[in-house]
Amino acid sequence: MALKMLFAELMAVAVRVTPLAPRLGISKQEGKQAAPRHAMIASPAMDLPMLPAPINPDWIVAGAPVARLAEHSRSHDDAAVTAMWDCTAGEFNWYFGWDETVVILEGEVHVTAEDGTETTLRAGDIGFFNGGTWANWRIETYVRKIAFCRKKFPEPVVMAYRLRDLLRGEAPKAALAA
Repeated sequence: MALKMLFAELMAVAVRVTPLAPRLGISKQEGKQAAPRHAMIASPAMDLPMLPAPINPDWIVAGAPVARLAEHSRSHDDAAVTAMWDCTAGEFNWYFGWDETVVILEGEVHVTAEDGTETTLRAGDIGFFNGGTWANWRIETYVRKIAFCRKKFPEPVVMAYRLRDLLRGEAPKAALAA
């Protein structure tokens, strides 16, 4: 079993470090130019082109919130996305399909998590939402955030990382906050 887990970890690492396209940007098929991979992407946050991103009507609890989204960057393996999101007044339930860390840039949002925990996130605040959970968002006027989204790893990969940590003698990962 341990060998299977070690093999799974090695495969996960290999998949994550192997580029999807050749480094020179030329695909093997017909010598076509592949999309360039940038080492860094930078832009003024407020200059990103915001596009409509309607909230699922079944999730809206009150008001008529209007949401917009601008994708800033995406990892080459599509496992992580950074985006700008804003929304006008309203209340809605939101399903977090990915792990998401948010930084509030403007306005505020009153959040009630599945466990009933309530908090208000204001400009300058950071929040984390576990993928696979719901939260109720109530926006009184307006909120703008940067969202850092990451797909959850499949359970075998999570187990491989845990095994790696055990073999290294590391303690299980815990929240950074004390």
